[in-house]
Amino acid sequence: MARVAARLSANGEQSTHPVDEVLPLPKLALYGFQHVLAFYAGAVIVPIIVGSALKLSPEQLVYLINADLFTCGIASIIQAFGIGRIGARLPLIQGVTFTAVSPMIAIGLGAGGGTAALLVIYGAVITAGIATFAFAWLPAKAFKAVMRLFPPVVTGTVITVLGIVLIPVGLNDAAGGLGSPDFGDPKNFAYAGGTMLFILILMKLGKPFVSSIAILLGLVVGTGVAFALGDAKFGDVGNADWIGVTTPFHFGVPKFEWFPIVLMLIVMLITMVETTGDTYAVGDIVGKEVDSETVARALRADGAATALGGVLNSFPYVAFAENVGLVRMTKVKSRFVVVAAGVFMIVLGLLPKAAAIVAGVPHGVLGGAATVMFAMVALAGIQTLAKVDLKEEKNALVVGVSLAFALLPATVPVLFSKYMDPDLSSLLNSGVTLGATAAIVLNLIFNGLAKDDAQTAAQAPAEAPRAGLPAQPAAAPAGAEKAAEKADDAGAPAS
Repeated sequence: MARVAARLSANGEQSTHPVDEVLPLPKLALYGFQHVLAFYAGAVIVPIIVGSALKLSPEQLVYLINADLFTCGIASIIQAFGIGRIGARLPLIQGVTFTAVSPMIAIGLGAGGGTAALLVIYGAVITAGIATFAFAWLPAKAFKAVMRLFPPVVTGTVITVLGIVLIPVGLNDAAGGLGSPDFGDPKNFAYAGGTMLFILILMKLGKPFVSSIAILLGLVVGTGVAFALGDAKFGDVGNADWIGVTTPFHFGVPKFEWFPIVLMLIVMLITMVETTGDTYAVGDIVGKEVDSETVARALRADGAATALGGVLNSFPYVAFAENVGLVRMTKVKSRFVVVAAGVFMIVLGLLPKAAAIVAGVPHGVLGGAATVMFAMVALAGIQTLAKVDLKEEKNALVVGVSLAFALLPATVPVLFSKYMDPDLSSLLNSGVTLGATAAIVLNLIFNGLAKDDAQTAAQAPAEAPRAGLPAQPAAAPAGAEKAAEKADDAGAPAS
């Protein structure tokens, strides 16, 4: 069992932070599987979109999905469990970033499509992953200087943008899945609305344990109703193989070309902002202090997972905002739940039949649950912004204008498809990219660099109890908790 950080409670006795608590095995399995179901659609949508755009065969597409799930599991375990100074040791699920979809399609189509295109993409992904990993090992002073680009007004805006951009993804699923023959059919919205209503009732009336698995129960009950009415199809389960092992460089040796590499490096800059925001958000939700070293460990996990993704036939990885929303809803704070979810994902990546069962969840049902979670992501961003003085006009402009930029690709898509160079469009045609970039640039223009951790801590007012969380116990004797956290940060070996 991993060594967990100790702290002193109000009565002076040693206790374990909820993040480091190892729950009983049945709860670990149940909560972990809930994370997998909540995450599954987002996990598989990227390989499906990219593979379809590159005209891959159905067999190749299935392989991409299994490779993605397998690597997601490994990446999530690295992030949540931690290996030395790699991994934030927070309940953060790792998934393929949506930010990379358009650039990867552009790279792939430029390379002629098919598996030859995948080799160029993987060369760029591996390089960008190694660069991200190296960046996160910068000397402490240099890394802290970079992190001053991301004060709460920036991270809060980015998290809010993530939620706002993700909500239409959930609504598209609620409508039946973009591109499906029955897209927009009221029946799909009935499933979505029924699932959402069931989840909200459980959250309102259920006991704490029932509330904590409301998403899982909503997905199971919604799928059961759809199956009874003939709208949940599991025919692909019979056609799927029992075992599907992901092997390194399955499609061939990666190719390293300069423009795809530059494009993917820019993508990873954006994902670093996403992961930074998600790390602060989940730290706030679970009541765990997040400093620059925690963020550095999270980014090292991103870089390692991305490089590993390129080797194992997958794509760039980021801390998944969807599951940050789930942590907030369920209030289950243990990072070992994410470790359990990682084990489930590895199993699904090795068992195509099991993955096919999970894939049988109807889009409408999934959309109802996803929309609730994505809305909670936006709320986590708003809570971060609540710590910012928005009466100050400069901060208000940073937030407001960044949100406007984030909505541009969805509101005026013709600007990117018709009037912009394809290479530039592949980079900018993303609400997250534009919103995050605008937040960083505008904050620099209006506010300059943020104060470092020490200055911020010295000037910050006493923090009120977090919404949805119990008041923190009385402070431990000076240095006790910090000593435990520093030992954990230093990557103390498992015991």
